[in-house]
Amino acid sequence: MSKKKIAIVLMNLGGPDKAESIKPFLFNFFMDKNIIGAPLPIRFAVAKLISIRRSKREAGDSYGELGDKSPLLENTGKQADELLKALQKKSKDNDYKIFIAMRYWHPMTDEVVQNVKAYDPDQVIIMPLYPQFSTTTTRSSLQTWKKMAKKFDLKKPTATVCCYPWDEGFITASAENVKKIYALAKKETNKAPRVLFSAHGLPEKIIKKGDPYQWQCEQSAEKIAEATGIKDLDWQICYQSRVGPLKWIGPSTEEALHKAAHDKVPVVILPHAFTQEHVETLVEIEIEYREEAEKMGLHDFYRVPVVGTNEIFIGGLADMIMARIGDTGIKSDVGAPLCPSGYKECCMRQAHKLEF
Repeated sequence: MSKKKIAIVLMNLGGPDKAESIKPFLFNFFMDKNIIGAPLPIRFAVAKLISIRRSKREAGDSYGELGDKSPLLENTGKQADELLKALQKKSKDNDYKIFIAMRYWHPMTDEVVQNVKAYDPDQVIIMPLYPQFSTTTTRSSLQTWKKMAKKFDLKKPTATVCCYPWDEGFITASAENVKKIYALAKKETNKAPRVLFSAHGLPEKIIKKGDPYQWQCEQSAEKIAEATGIKDLDWQICYQSRVGPLKWIGPSTEEALHKAAHDKVPVVILPHAFTQEHVETLVEIEIEYREEAEKMGLHDFYRVPVVGTNEIFIGGLADMIMARIGDTGIKSDVGAPLCPSGYKECCMRQAHKLEF
């Protein structure tokens, strides 16, 4: 019996690959209707203005710390390599090929859809690298995939994993990373640190519309904290990367750092909504928040690496993919909606709007 060809699409945000790419990357980002919900003409003007200003100021400075480019594509590529090895080890019944689709910079969805079509797979499995679902990340990527698949006439059975905030591989790998840095901090300071779970923030109005992201982030943090096995662990969740005048979900990471400084406790900070290192972990947390903490008198500041290519995390991704072989439609890692019924933007409950 011939092997089936399985195309696996890893979805991620994307990032500029050189200084000249920063402005168009930011423009693409702010043109997304899931990010700025204004009518197209207004959205275009706002995206143009923000991309010009931010590429010259804070975004230019942030990427400047990383050689004027984002390491996100390179780090996603490393995850793809390890995932392919894990899949080949788990089953030799299929041929697997992994594609990386970025939302706001190359390789972008239109390119990837055409490459997948040329591969002519028996099935497509879509795996976002966002553990927690949001309309601003996973849904945006899936909407674009559906649009491009229709444009380029890609008609293949497709299964999508929409979210996995409780996945055992993700939780266990995160907890292992926390335990290592926690032990180091405790040894060096002779104090029990506070663990801060710092996720990318969102405007409050997006959550009020039924986006389950905040709830899923809180669930992940709770499960990671429990999985560390550390007795009486002092931890809290917070949110970073605020921009613009809107009210954002909180507490902010700055507020959490202020509280830790006031309480005179070391901090161990895990960006638990990210699965690979990039500008928001390597610059915003490692450099900018560290500097802010110093100014507050908080000198004991430790950053936990994200799960990246951790074997346990990659194994969890592989297991989720294997479970969807021969299946279609949009499902969470457990195959059922995870979110309470009040979250009307739950991906599985809205799947009829996204399936292709």
